Amino acid sequence: MGKGITSREEDYSQWYIDIVKKADLAENSDVRGCMVIKPYGYSIWESMQQGLDKMFKDTGHVNAYFPLFIPKSFLAKEASHVEGFAKECAIVTHYRLKNAEDGSGVIVDPDAKLEEELIVRPTSETVIWNSYKKWIQSYRDLPLLINQWANVVRWEMRTRLFLRTAEFLWQEGHTAHATAKEAEKETLLILDLYADFVENFMGVPVVKGKKSEGEKFPGAVDTYCIEALMQDGKALQAGTSHFLGQNFAKAFDVQFTGKDGKLDYVWGTSWGVSTRLIGGLIMAHSDDEGLIIPPKLAPIHVVIVPIFKSDEELEKITEKVDVIAKELRKKGYSVKFDNRDTHKPGFKFAEYELKGVPIRLAIGARDLENGTIEMARRDTKEKKVVPFDEVATIIPHLLDEIQENIFQKALKFREEKTTKVDTYEDFKKLLEEKGGFFLAHWDGTKETEAAIKDETKATIRCIPLDSPEEDGKCMYSGKPSKRRVLFARAY
Repeated sequence: MGKGITSREEDYSQWYIDIVKKADLAENSDVRGCMVIKPYGYSIWESMQQGLDKMFKDTGHVNAYFPLFIPKSFLAKEASHVEGFAKECAIVTHYRLKNAEDGSGVIVDPDAKLEEELIVRPTSETVIWNSYKKWIQSYRDLPLLINQWANVVRWEMRTRLFLRTAEFLWQEGHTAHATAKEAEKETLLILDLYADFVENFMGVPVVKGKKSEGEKFPGAVDTYCIEALMQDGKALQAGTSHFLGQNFAKAFDVQFTGKDGKLDYVWGTSWGVSTRLIGGLIMAHSDDEGLIIPPKLAPIHVVIVPIFKSDEELEKITEKVDVIAKELRKKGYSVKFDNRDTHKPGFKFAEYELKGVPIRLAIGARDLENGTIEMARRDTKEKKVVPFDEVATIIPHLLDEIQENIFQKALKFREEKTTKVDTYEDFKKLLEEKGGFFLAHWDGTKETEAAIKDETKATIRCIPLDSPEEDGKCMYSGKPSKRRVLFARAY
C-alpha cells in the first residue's frame, strides 16, 4: 500500500493534511471552510465524547440542548462578548426562498426578511443565560451545572481540517453559582478535569495556566487554559475554562434570592473543548507512517490479519481467532478480524499502521501448527511471536504499556523543547532555531505582549499555575517582573 505521506521533516503542514485524508478521518466539504468528518474520524470523537461525558456526569453535570440560532439583540447585551465575536458571526437575514421569475433558479425572497436577524451560534453564553433568567429564582435553584454537545460556527478565512474550520463540534459547559468562590472553584475543577482527560486519555502532557488580559475570553473575568506542544514546536490550546463573574448575569438580569432574603446576581462559568483535540492528537503523536492513537481513544484496539492460501486455511484460522476475539470483547476491547480476500496481508498491515491501530495480530497456517501468533505494536513497531493461549492475557497489559509509552514520549519531547530565556535576543534566536515552549519574564502590560506578538508571531500562551515567584526583568522592556510566563508560536 503506497501511503504517499509527506515526511514531517519535509513539510509538517502537508504531513498533517496527508494523514487526515489518507487515514480517512475527514475531508474538505463543498461548503467553504467546513469539513466532512468521516466514520473513522468521528469514531475518535465519539471516544472523546464518552470519556469526557462520564467525567462531567461524575462531577454532577447534566446535559441539555439550546437553540442553534441566537437573536442579534442577545449578543449585543454583553459589550466585550459581542466585540470579541462580531467578526466571526454568520447571520440569518431571511426565512424563505422562491423561484426566480426569469427561471434562472432559486433566489432569496425579499419579502421574507426577518424582523430581527439571527446569529448562527458561535458560542452559547447569551442564549443560555437568557434561559437561566427563567430557571433561577432562589439559592435553592443553584448551583446549575449544565453541559451541551453541539456544533458552532465561527467564520474563518484560513481553515485547516480539525484545527480551524468554520463549523466544528464541541461541548460547552455553562454553570451558575450563588457565590464567586463556588464559581471560581468550578472553573478550576473543569481545568483539572480537562488536563486529566488530555493527559490520561490522549497521552498529551499539558501546562495549566491563566490567560493574560489580552488573550482571555470575551466577557470573562478570568480565562484558564491547558496548553499542549505539538511535534513542530508550536503550541495548541487544548481547552479553556472561564470564570465569568457576574457579567452575563447582569447582562441578562439573572438574580436570585439568597438565604438571607436579599437579591443578588448569579456568578457564572463557561468551558469547552472541541474537535480540535483530534488535530492535537494527530500532531502530538503520529509519525511518517501514519496515525498513532492512544489505546484509550482507539476505535479499534486490536486488528487480526489472517494469512491464508485457501478457504480451508481461512476456516481453521477463523475458528482460532473467534476464541481470542470473544475473550477480548468480553473485556471491553474493540477487535477487528480482517478476512477480506480482496487485499493481501502486506496491504492490510500498511493500512492499519496508517490508521494507528495499537496492536496488530497476524496468524497463518504455520502459526496454527505451532500454537503461536505474531503480535506487533504500533507505537514502537516492535514485533514478537507469542503463545496463542496467552494472547488474551497479554493484550490488556500491552495496551496499558502503549498508553503510558505514548505519554512518556510526548512528555520527554516537551521537556526537551521547553527553554528558560532571559534576553529578547536569545528568545528570538531560539524561537527560530529550536521552537517549543519558552519561559520568560514579562512586565504584565498589553503593550509589551502586543509588541512581542507583532515582532515574532509568538504569544503568551498562559501564566502557568505552578510558576513560582521570582524576581526578574521583562525580556522585552527590562521592567520588573515577578514570575515567568509561557510563550510560544501557536495554532
